[in-house]
Amino acid sequence: MENLINYIQSRVPLTQKDIDLIKNSFVSEEIPAQTNLLEAGKVERYIYFLDTGIVKGFQNIEGKIVVQHLVTEQDFFTSLDSFMTETPSLDYYETITESRVIKISKLDFDILQKETNFWAIFVKEVTNEHLSCKLERVKDFQTLTGKERYLKFVNQYPKLALNVSIDNIASFLGMEPQSLSRIRKQITF
Repeated sequence: MENLINYIQSRVPLTQKDIDLIKNSFVSEEIPAQTNLLEAGKVERYIYFLDTGIVKGFQNIEGKIVVQHLVTEQDFFTSLDSFMTETPSLDYYETITESRVIKISKLDFDILQKETNFWAIFVKEVTNEHLSCKLERVKDFQTLTGKERYLKFVNQYPKLALNVSIDNIASFLGMEPQSLSRIRKQITF
């Protein structure tokens, strides 16, 4: 819980009462590798904070797995549309490695929203951070070559580069695994 509290405090000030509310609203869970957290067609019931491990978010588009998220430690993830509207998700989320998540249910999320001042500010801050990352990713797809995208990925996420399969990295970067293999052979670190 300490990592979660530190993450929140790095964005908004918290009182001891706020910290106690957070501790009462979130639940920690250890999850084995290759465990589905969400399947398409099901309603997302939680927002997760990834305390340890690696998680991927993907869609199955006409039988092809398209990795849209590679989540690193100390970050939030969820199928946001499904969580907020309580409608079936298009997304899958799965642990790549053994992971520890700290999760909050919709009911507890709504209680924090109603009973605190910090929560709405914090949620807006994190949502804006995630939106900025998505916009940068779109820009990268438009302006960078496959090799440049891979080098940026390795630079920004060295742990992911070492612990995620070439298939998942290639999908995340919008290329075929064979293309990524060729790019990796060209690069000398």
